[in-house]
Amino acid sequence: MPEGDTVWNTARVLHRALAGALITGSDFRVPQLATTDLTGWTVRESASRGKHLLLRLDTPTEAHWTLHSHLRMDGAWRAYAPGERWSGRPAHLIRVVLRSAGAVAVGYHLHDLTLVPSAEEDQLVGHLGPDLLGPDWDPAEAVRRLADHPEQTIGEALLDQRNLAGVGNLYKCEVLFLRGVSPWTPVAGVPDLPGLVALAQRLLAANRGRWTQSSTGSLHRGQTSYVYGRRAQPCRRCGTAIRKEELGERVTYWCPVCQPERPVPPLAG
Repeated sequence: MPEGDTVWNTARVLHRALAGALITGSDFRVPQLATTDLTGWTVRESASRGKHLLLRLDTPTEAHWTLHSHLRMDGAWRAYAPGERWSGRPAHLIRVVLRSAGAVAVGYHLHDLTLVPSAEEDQLVGHLGPDLLGPDWDPAEAVRRLADHPEQTIGEALLDQRNLAGVGNLYKCEVLFLRGVSPWTPVAGVPDLPGLVALAQRLLAANRGRWTQSSTGSLHRGQTSYVYGRRAQPCRRCGTAIRKEELGERVTYWCPVCQPERPVPPLAG
């Protein structure tokens, strides 16, 4: 699943390609928007909110609308020059095409594709926690939301976008390894929740603006992660074989030596 920095990068690609441009043609290939025609509309901006993409548009009468999409596991947007061959994905995966004089934006295998008045965006993304890469980033609020679920495993809590928006499976695994916390530790048992949240934000911010994600500092193939995707390979710290198991509905990677489980402290009172 794309992480928050990937969605942020995708929003920037669309913004550079379309912001300020007049749409000269649109083609929606999803039933709910099949008859929608955005010809004559203007693209105001492209933005991300956690893992959600928001393409904000103005009609010829200056009404404000937002085309919302979610990439989930396999969605993608690509921007092409007019006349350039579309090489991003197979044609049957195309869900929307937006044309302007200077670019063609193609959305592949998009999910939750919705067109709503911009004033109603909160109905789609208002439930999200603070965005790690957004102007509303509030670490104290993210910590508060996580702490509100003391019995939930920290691995699951970090993936819950209602707590903080933008962490996916890769950053969940890497942040917990770097902080020495088992993914199965209940939130109440995490010794430094603010430090963990701060590290998550730093990692996403460090990878913003590039497509190769690295938590190790190296961009070389096979050297970008500590535990993620490294099942049975030696831990970069202690040499123990990295393990992989399911946690909730997602797989998780961790080092059983560097990330020991900790007991939950007794509740006050």
